[in-house]
Amino acid sequence: MTELSPDFLTAAQNLLGPRGWSMAAEELAKVSSPWRGTYKGETPFLAKPATTEETAALVRLCNEYGVAITPQGGNTGLVDAGTPHGEICVSMQRMNAVRALDAFNNSLVIEAGAPLVVAQQAADDAQRLFPLSLGSEGTATIGGLISTNAGGVAVLRYGMMRDLILGLEVVLPNGDIWNGLSGLRKNNTGYDLKHLFAGAEGTLGIITAATLKLFPKVQRASAWVTCTTASDVVKLLAMVRDHAGDTVTSFEIIPANAVAMVQADVPDTRDPLPSDLPWRVLIEVSMSRAEHARDVLEGALASAYESELVQDAVIAESVAQAESFWHIRETIPLSKRAYGTALNQDISVPVSRIPEFIDACNAAVLEQVPSAEFVIFGHVGDGNLHYSVCEPASAERPVLRGQDEAIFRIIYDQVMSFDGSISAEHGVGRLKRDELERIRPKAATEMMRAIKHALDPNKIMNPGRVINS
Repeated sequence: MTELSPDFLTAAQNLLGPRGWSMAAEELAKVSSPWRGTYKGETPFLAKPATTEETAALVRLCNEYGVAITPQGGNTGLVDAGTPHGEICVSMQRMNAVRALDAFNNSLVIEAGAPLVVAQQAADDAQRLFPLSLGSEGTATIGGLISTNAGGVAVLRYGMMRDLILGLEVVLPNGDIWNGLSGLRKNNTGYDLKHLFAGAEGTLGIITAATLKLFPKVQRASAWVTCTTASDVVKLLAMVRDHAGDTVTSFEIIPANAVAMVQADVPDTRDPLPSDLPWRVLIEVSMSRAEHARDVLEGALASAYESELVQDAVIAESVAQAESFWHIRETIPLSKRAYGTALNQDISVPVSRIPEFIDACNAAVLEQVPSAEFVIFGHVGDGNLHYSVCEPASAERPVLRGQDEAIFRIIYDQVMSFDGSISAEHGVGRLKRDELERIRPKAATEMMRAIKHALDPNKIMNPGRVINS
């Protein structure tokens, strides 16, 4: 735990004002454990700045006293990037305003502490779309989503969070403010600095605001499909894209056991197409008119049925029915109570190699733990799988937890052998930092370290995340 001098505490408290800080045990405990409660950190001080200028002044103070900082948004991360481990915690949640919206420029300026739903609603009120969508959107904040380069369910059409930002405002580790909130789409004037901070997980500065891209509103058609093999699922993706092109917004693979798991955990949940087949696919196509989206999706599914890639399918007849499809998909991460242990990984491999990867990785894990079970789901349209190795809570002799390191190493090695990534959308944090240093090209690590040292020579900004600095 960082030892805070009385002089620092007095200066920080005076700077932030009575609403801008806390040392209450309950508040410190809340920000020192992530939403899943899978690990616990600690912090001696919670800072809650209300403006960019307050944030900058606080960072300058921390530099002066050598106090390390962990920036925090909604605390929904999964890789131990935003949980303080002795550092002071700087929560951005008081900085949550929509500063400006330019409907003609299709841009939105919003502060880092605003939850994702605020950006979505502001865009909707202006008859525009902000397309990022994920399960924690009511809590996850704009700054955290940029810092982790979040993905979500619409990457196939709109890209990652990195692709959705036009500009940033950032407090640098020395306390300087970089105002790069330009709404320009063409600005070819050297290094594109905003991309340094997208995915940096708070190690290079504190994002205080962002200019986001907006898009025309769309109407969606959603389908729930059953398939026999993962290979059929990948071929189905190609066929749907042949028919619908870039209007395919989402393409999610869901195993039958995940649907059963959600049904057992969430009352009144039903499988839209009860079947003994092992795979379900949730497909979404979006266009300016709902009837056009539905026609295209129907045509694609008819061709897929004739090619025996699809065994059965249902297209949602209402928004409520489409939401019921998505409810099953979004509830999977929270519905693993039937399992005593679930070892979860967020990985990606080339889309074309997904079936081969699943077979090879499952076989390798089963050699280590013959009793292992698997829940494998995710964004097959962009190659991102959430790969979980599980053990039933009813197991007479639980063995999985004692072999987690060996299992993770198997998964990582399999991913790399398929030219994949061991972190697709959740980030690096502390959990994957050392493993990435093992497998990442040395030149890449050294470039990252050089950038870190250049911007944060005193190593106060979220130390120990992403790279060993």
